Amino acid sequence: MNHPPEAAAPPSRMRPVDPARGGHRPLGLDEYTLAPGFWEERQRTNTDATLAHCEEWMERLGWLANFDRVAEGTTGPDRPGWCFSDSEVYKLMEALAWEHGRTGDPGADTALRRLTERVARAQDPDGYLNTCYGHGGQEPRYSDLEHGHELYCTGHLLQAAVARARTAGPADPLVQVARRAADHVCAAFGPDGSQGLCGHPEIEVGLAELGRALGEERYLEQARIFVERRGHGTLRGERVPSGSPYFQDDVPVREARAWRGHAVRALYLAAGAADVAVETGDAGLLAALERQWEHTVARRTHLTGGMGSRHQDEGFGEDWELPADRAYCETCAGIASVMVSWRLYLATGDVRYADLIERTLFNVVAVSPSTDGRAFFYANPLHQRTAGGAPDGEAPSPRAESGVRAPWFDVSCCPTNLARTLASWQGYAASAEEHGLTLLQYAAGTVRGPLGDGRTLGVEVATGYPDDGLVTVRVTEPPPGPVVLRLRVPSWARGAVLEEAGRTREAAPGFAVVERELVRGEEIRLRLPVEPRLTRPDPRIDALRGCVAVERGPLVYCAESVDLPAGADLDGVVVDPTVPPVRDGDRVRLSGAVLPPDAAPWPYGAAPGQGPEQGKSGPVEAVLTPYHSWAERGPTAMRVWLPVLS
Repeated sequence: MNHPPEAAAPPSRMRPVDPARGGHRPLGLDEYTLAPGFWEERQRTNTDATLAHCEEWMERLGWLANFDRVAEGTTGPDRPGWCFSDSEVYKLMEALAWEHGRTGDPGADTALRRLTERVARAQDPDGYLNTCYGHGGQEPRYSDLEHGHELYCTGHLLQAAVARARTAGPADPLVQVARRAADHVCAAFGPDGSQGLCGHPEIEVGLAELGRALGEERYLEQARIFVERRGHGTLRGERVPSGSPYFQDDVPVREARAWRGHAVRALYLAAGAADVAVETGDAGLLAALERQWEHTVARRTHLTGGMGSRHQDEGFGEDWELPADRAYCETCAGIASVMVSWRLYLATGDVRYADLIERTLFNVVAVSPSTDGRAFFYANPLHQRTAGGAPDGEAPSPRAESGVRAPWFDVSCCPTNLARTLASWQGYAASAEEHGLTLLQYAAGTVRGPLGDGRTLGVEVATGYPDDGLVTVRVTEPPPGPVVLRLRVPSWARGAVLEEAGRTREAAPGFAVVERELVRGEEIRLRLPVEPRLTRPDPRIDALRGCVAVERGPLVYCAESVDLPAGADLDGVVVDPTVPPVRDGDRVRLSGAVLPPDAAPWPYGAAPGQGPEQGKSGPVEAVLTPYHSWAERGPTAMRVWLPVLS
């Protein structure tokens, strides 16, 4: 029986990513309201602490005053902060825009208006906006495209304006500032302008999304120009050891086999290229990005979803180069990975992209901020050999890699990136299709999704995930007629079960689908197995051979030295893989042994069965904690991958 579409409110505009094409529409931040739980707690901490923390540090260090000095004509060579510090201001402004749009918080709106006024005063008459170049006592505009980050900063300004346009409207002063900046970029770098490009991709995704938000085709075209311009050796990379691959300027985007070079640069470029591919209907470019994703995820991605295995250049290594102790896994690279995977999911509907998003959210994004929201990890190694010292709470940390979270960094891109991501978490959690709704990330809350056919489906999600594997979806607003409700079953969830309409059936990894007319008040339950499990690395990963890791549901676990028996060394712990891990609350216990702390005179010996074996202690239990909470109890050594008993 055919049912006429019911009257429904238009879909929310409040989305970080809003493609004009494709069968999967992301929900707006106001269409998914979180209830208390894992992600609501982190979003609330971001609201209550992190946003103000970021502004306070940037004010203290003079990064905000840089805009005042441009406006006042008092610039000079003594400008504080790195050349890209403007971008941190813009990321905070984006976070405040999403925060105000999602909650209506007047404090966030006031802070954003205050920052917008300072930024706007620094804009040149032709739209150029940067506090490090182009003014008295500074180098000329665009005189160092490889390392100057001018277009990178502009890209983050445009993304902040997208958030404001979609939450307050295109007439907002910040949107007008961004429009003038984008017009300047199109004039300066369009077909008749400079043929250069920025050493750090970001302008591409900013232009594409602003073009979507304002309906301005010129911005999308300029993003396309920048994507096609890259890969021809324009950026020589003479000041970086890896040369032009560091900038992804060695091979055109369409021809690259995998992501390489600086991880954040590579992933921001891929996100912008995905936007261009979708908006222009460029199937060849989209297919190239899918191939690069597949190769990179299969051979260059850590268990946590972290990307980047080299401290030098903050970059990707070669295939299978995934050492635990030298894993860089920058927080910003994790966020950029989510940005790319989300765009590819929206373009294709392939569940594997949502699987990687979940892994990365729980084991990179959630790892970085402390529970109070005022300290952060920049890099996220999988093995910390020594406990770090307590950070100086009054000065920026000079080291990106550390065993303790720091309140701020000399290069502090990660705190503001986290702020904007957590403020917009709902924008990556669900999608609406022509005749249905898809739940991709699980968190307690209410969802109201206008469908493509004009109807609306509302549900309430109750879950303790990831601690509990039960996800209960109660129908609160059923549309007339049949509808499709899809629940993602993660790739690790073998043995998941779906209960609906009095029936129980196995739910294989992929999507559990309910396709019928729904009834108000009925409950659909997805039971995901979240008992701990051992994970082995691919044998081609040399650095991890002979080790296992522990996962439980979407969470990766780690051993911390603070949980070891007195006198034991974390590097001496070996586990028995024949004994299944046992859950103990939010912890996991493993059976194993401890090697003697005294070093042997020679660290090599006979193979098993061919000579005397190295001595071990009696059986011990290793206690593991969720990786996202490591170092919360103070400085500690840590391991994700543990060697097995020989």
